[in-house]
Amino acid sequence: MQVLLKRAAISMIALIMAMPLSAEAQTAKSVPQNQMQMQLSFAPLVKQTAGAVVNVYAERVVERRSPFAGDPFFEQFFGQRMPNRTEKQSSLGSGVIVEANGTVITNNHVVDGADDIKIALSDGREFPCKVVLKDDRVDLAVLKIQSKNESFPVLPIGNSDAVEVGDLVLAIGNPFGVGQTVTSGIVSALARNQVQNEVGFFIQTDASINPGNSGGALANMSGELIGLNTAIYSQGGGSNGIGFAIPANLVKVFLAAADRGATTFERPYVGATFDAVTSDVAEALGLKLVRGALVTKVVDGGPAAKAGLKPGEVVTAVNGIPVEHPDALGYRLTTAGLGSTVTLSVTTNGVEHEDKLLLAAAPETTPRDEVLIQGNNPFAGATVANLSPRVADELRLSTDTPGVVIENLKSDSPAERLGFAPKDIVISVNGVQITSTQTLQQAVAGSPSFWRVEIDRDGQRIRQFFR
Repeated sequence: MQVLLKRAAISMIALIMAMPLSAEAQTAKSVPQNQMQMQLSFAPLVKQTAGAVVNVYAERVVERRSPFAGDPFFEQFFGQRMPNRTEKQSSLGSGVIVEANGTVITNNHVVDGADDIKIALSDGREFPCKVVLKDDRVDLAVLKIQSKNESFPVLPIGNSDAVEVGDLVLAIGNPFGVGQTVTSGIVSALARNQVQNEVGFFIQTDASINPGNSGGALANMSGELIGLNTAIYSQGGGSNGIGFAIPANLVKVFLAAADRGATTFERPYVGATFDAVTSDVAEALGLKLVRGALVTKVVDGGPAAKAGLKPGEVVTAVNGIPVEHPDALGYRLTTAGLGSTVTLSVTTNGVEHEDKLLLAAAPETTPRDEVLIQGNNPFAGATVANLSPRVADELRLSTDTPGVVIENLKSDSPAERLGFAPKDIVISVNGVQITSTQTLQQAVAGSPSFWRVEIDRDGQRIRQFFR
């Protein structure tokens, strides 16, 4: 009897497995159901995708200053016999070919400051390449392989918004320079913002990622790029199973900017500041979930003000997609693209409503009027400009207050020696309020015996006195 029952059960299972699946069932994700499925291989997927993942070799020439340079004693006795030395530094990373003409996407930190960049394909071919567009804030760079009439393998870019926690993924790159390596894992989490990067929105995976993997591919089971491997959480430098990838949808927007010839990557200007929603804030505002972006400040006349946003409100979604934190809001607005209008889900006193926000680049409401300060004064050698939302965005300042900001300093200039720094906002000089570069020039034109200067540095007012 037991034998008959067992045979009947086996026949029933075979019949069920032989039955045709519905279209919905065929596309549904599933876990392995039997030993045969557990023995399946990633090899066909690797063959399909690995050819589009390349090694990126970047070289930069750096100058090593002699420790005795500038010392009168040593210069008197050694003269020019101890010059500054130059040396080459090399860095290694990975990249992904995303267009057949040889367009490669990688991390900015892989190629930043490089004087010479080469691409090595998995088949052994090497090519020089040039940088088309790069941005350290989103840590992305677009490279173009220099070749004639070559067609390269491509890894298509997928929709990172379709990624779910638990999805199987492959990480492809060149860890530690050992050669192209493929590791597998799952998507561990989404919308991570614990990485020191302005993206603030990462895919987390437990697929092994190590130094050299930066700029490599995080691919899904359909052979699509869903993320660009960027960072790891590690105390010893090796993989601890916590890796982070920039979502592919941000890569798409960045690539589109490069394709249309942009020289800089512009993000939408909102004209508002946001804080994370804490448990106390959620309770006070009647929120059901501890998530969203709390509006703390709205600039008069800015896009947020025109959309109707007010301090104390909470943005909970963009175009129906939930917003976990302020970084997620910035990511959603950036990937929506300049020129588009998004729908914000906003909660006010526990009541939800919608606002329409037009996404545009930060405006230069006041001409920057860049000026190099010269003469015998504390600001000599400083290049200053009038503040505007665009200048503030370029310098990553959180203020929209009109004024004059130091953009950069000449090396070893009086301004640098006195301790001024880029991003310092000049408030007053000898009691004169500085409202423009012209008023600053006028304020430093005299030759007083005593200088009294007030600046704003990172939100703190600093008073300094010079003779």
